[in-house]
Amino acid sequence: MYMPDSKIKGRNTAAGVFNRYKYLYLLLIPLAVYYIIFCYLPMYGIVLAFKSFDYSKGIIGSPWNNFQNFRDVFSNPGFWTAFRNTMIISLGRLVIEFPIPIILALLFDEISKRKFSRVFQTIFTFPHFLSWIILSGIIITLLGNNGIVNQLLALCGLPKNSVLMNGKSFLGLLFVSNIWKEAGWSTIIYLAAISGINPELYEAADIDGADRFQKMCVITLPAIKNTVVILLLLAVGNMMNGGFDQIFNLYNPAVYSTSDILDTFVYRSAFTDATGFGFSTTVGFMKSIVNFILLFGADRIAKVLGNEGVF
Repeated sequence: MYMPDSKIKGRNTAAGVFNRYKYLYLLLIPLAVYYIIFCYLPMYGIVLAFKSFDYSKGIIGSPWNNFQNFRDVFSNPGFWTAFRNTMIISLGRLVIEFPIPIILALLFDEISKRKFSRVFQTIFTFPHFLSWIILSGIIITLLGNNGIVNQLLALCGLPKNSVLMNGKSFLGLLFVSNIWKEAGWSTIIYLAAISGINPELYEAADIDGADRFQKMCVITLPAIKNTVVILLLLAVGNMMNGGFDQIFNLYNPAVYSTSDILDTFVYRSAFTDATGFGFSTTVGFMKSIVNFILLFGADRIAKVLGNEGVF
């Protein structure tokens, strides 16, 4: 059907595009309101990093302190311990935890009977819906000093384990428990990417005599490479977060030296050590800067290597 040029141009204007997709834009309103209220409006509080906070004067009325909060942070040995632990734990999550969902997705895709595949997906995904409060209670009940495992060891005349009290073993517990909780959920994204692969590629590979492992390496992995790169970039940009919920509910003073991360350090600084909100805000501000640098740097490297980025 013929359509005048004026109508075509009208439909391509901003008003025309908005009119065509107005109901989709309406669906974005709750999300936009959420981010405005909980993410953008609180950002004015970042000025606490540059002020000596006075409760009677409020955030805006408090006096500037000539970067004293930054000097206090840099001279605090607990900050550098938390910074080091955050980097070690986050790098461990990238190296140990990040590949697991990819491997699971490839294994699920190789299961010929879809019923079995769905059962395994459900089993691996279920822990994601349990909070760390519940899971930490289970772990402490099993591995605590008076937990079930130690009681069984005592009955057998064996020494008690000290997983929750030993720094190195505690780090291993963090990685294993987080894989158990989140690997199945993360697998869903890769399975969605795999489901979009053209099945004719596998049929052509069958004709060429490729086995299942060869098809995985030549077809499946290259097809989901962009998805892997994007999720890896997001994981790098989230490195400085470390996993507050998990660590806060599991750790104890005995493992502070190896498991105290910036988020738990900020929590104790604000609510336990009484260092002031300016001090804790400064730590959070510096953490955000490092996260941005890591994300931007990883994005540039990905584009130099010929991959898609997030910017």
